[in-house]
Amino acid sequence: MFKKILIANRGEIAVRIIRACRDLGISPVGVYSEVDQEALHVRLCDEAYCIGPASAAKSYLVIDRIIEAARKSGADAIHPGYGFLSENPLFAQACEDSQLVFIGPIKLMGDKLMSRITAEKAGVLPVPGTTTPLQSVEDAREQASRLGYPLMLKASGGGGGKGLRVVGDEGELASLYESAAGEAGSSFGNSTLYLERYLSRPRHIEIQVLGDHQGHLIHLGERECSIQRRHQKLLEESPSPLVDVELRERMG
Repeated sequence: MFKKILIANRGEIAVRIIRACRDLGISPVGVYSEVDQEALHVRLCDEAYCIGPASAAKSYLVIDRIIEAARKSGADAIHPGYGFLSENPLFAQACEDSQLVFIGPIKLMGDKLMSRITAEKAGVLPVPGTTTPLQSVEDAREQASRLGYPLMLKASGGGGGKGLRVVGDEGELASLYESAAGEAGSSFGNSTLYLERYLSRPRHIEIQVLGDHQGHLIHLGERECSIQRRHQKLLEESPSPLVDVELRERMG
């Protein structure tokens, strides 16, 4: 069991992780930007470290400052919560290089493009799309003509509805490309985009998997996540009313 965990996030996300640490007898360590010095998550932690100015790009998205805070605190592990660096494979690697356990997605899954490639190699067919980063608007236009509209521009470095844009036709592509790249860069420190075929009425069903360094793996059952606003989940229901026993077994 870990003795001390640094939580690389803020607000309600960090507060929930702090409560879980307390339940398990683990000492929570916080980080904060200058504007968050009096925030609740800072006051609830046993210790907390300032990692930069108000802008997330200069604080919560700066890997070196978070790693340094973990070293100063003597933390055993880093929990990134969600958003910010939680799906950044460079952050996961930095934790590993610093002998810190990264409590988050494995490096192959943190990057959306890499996860698509990994899924294909495992025999799971993703939605048709690009398998390499888009280099420019012109590159996106060329790839879009091959895939066909409507399409979804998606950020490779994160989720939570950030850096997503539905592109109905070629006339919308340039402006939506710029806005998606800008939002992805400010949210995740990574403006890389790719394209996927847009599904107008999908069912969004997730299964999360937990594993440890000893090779133990379990899944946590499915969650129905189809009720969304602006591609962000509003309600998650488990079990899904769509999934029957046979499908649940196959998916699990």
